[in-house]
Formats: sequence, structure tokens, C-alpha cells
Amino acid sequence: MRQVTATGQTVEDAVRSALEQLNTSRDQVNVEIIDEGKKGFLGIFGTKPAIVKVSVLHTNEENASTQKESHNPTEEKGQAPKQEERVSSEIVEEPVEPEPTKDTRIQNAVEETQQYIKEVAAGMGAEIEVRVHPDGKEVTFELVGDKIAMLIGKRGQTLNALQYLSQIVINRESETYLTAIVDAEGYRGRREETLKSLAHRLASKAIRTKNDVALEAMPSYERKIIHNALQNNKQITTYSDGTEPHRHVVIKPK
Repeated sequence: MRQVTATGQTVEDAVRSALEQLNTSRDQVNVEIIDEGKKGFLGIFGTKPAIVKVSVLHTNEENASTQKESHNPTEEKGQAPKQEERVSSEIVEEPVEPEPTKDTRIQNAVEETQQYIKEVAAGMGAEIEVRVHPDGKEVTFELVGDKIAMLIGKRGQTLNALQYLSQIVINRESETYLTAIVDAEGYRGRREETLKSLAHRLASKAIRTKNDVALEAMPSYERKIIHNALQNNKQITTYSDGTEPHRHVVIKPK
């Protein structure tokens, strides 16, 4: 009896993997669930895979062929079997699904992230629509609905946390690294303008006082906005200091 033990994110995923390895269909096997797995916190942390043991069943054709080989009076007498008594030995191969293309895998990763954001928002009590805006290797997920202020949080902290988790989800099974941007009600655009204004104001302070000026802790993409805003200012230099999640920009006068 042919059998394999397979794993997957869900029981169905594990069974599908086993069927591909055995090159057979669901109705030709017996499935034994060893472990149903565990989804984990927010669908990422503490995830435990499902485990199944799948065994191929004997088909009626195989049984008939075995019986014929063990006892066939016609063949014992050297006579050819009648046409209607012949058992077909033709093997019908099931079509094998082609491997997903690179574009298909990227699309699947984007759709999985889109659904993940909706589930997290629903868990927080906010039913939302998530619109996807791809731009090369950068994908923006725009949140639309009620209670958006709750999803943004103070100074965008909740939105930043959701973006951090989305970045993990979109890249956990993708061969191409993608950047996930989670936005709501144009918050990212407004925040960028605020950071640019802040950068120029604090650069002037650093030049005036001739002292280093340290900004508040920010995620990497916001620190990049500060660096870019001041890159042409010949009177100061900028660098990032500290460790995540407390890493921040320092403006240093020359």
C-alpha cells in the first residue's frame, strides 16, 4: 500500500500536498488526520502545521486483475480469452496542474495580505474594504470604511503596526520581495508633508544651536522621508541611531 505523511497550513492543504505526491485523486485514498494544526496569533506567530497520513486504496480494476492472474482456466488451456473477458490495463493519468507562475504567486500573496488586513480589522470591530494599488514591487493597501480613526491610532501607531504585519504576510511565501504600504484616508500623504516640515524646522534648530537634534522614534520608511528631505542641506548631516523599535533620526550640524 502506497502512503505518505504530509503537512500544510490547514488539513486540506496537507491532503492536497499528499495527493500531488501520490499522483492520485481524493476518492482513491484514505485520510488519517494526525494533527489538525494551529492558526497562531494574528495568523502568523505560533502557527502549527496540520499533519495527515494519506494511503492509496486498492481499486476494483486492481482486484479484478489480481484475480484473473491467479486463476484463468481459458489461458491454462492455451486458448485466447474472449474479447469481452479481456481486462483493460490502460492507465489513465490525471492531468497535473502546472506550477504557478511568478506573477500568479505575487497575485496570491497580495490577495492573502488583503484578506488578512480585513480579518484583523474585523477582529478590532471595524468592517472595512481594502483596495489594492500595485506599483511595481510596492503595493498600497487602502483601508475604506467606518472607524478608520481607530485603525490609524495615535500618530499612526496602529496603522504602522498593521503595515508591519502586512509586510510579513506578503513576503512569507513570495520569492519576490514586496513592500506593503497600508494607508487610510490619505494619512500617509499628510504624514509625509508633516515630517518634511518637521525635518526642515529641526535642521534650522541644529544649525542655530550647533547641537545635535534627535527626533522621536519612527519606522524605517518615515526615517527615510527625513533623510531625503535634508539630503541637499550642506550645513547638516543626518543618520539613524538606536535599535528597533526605538530607532530614530539624528540631525547633526557640520
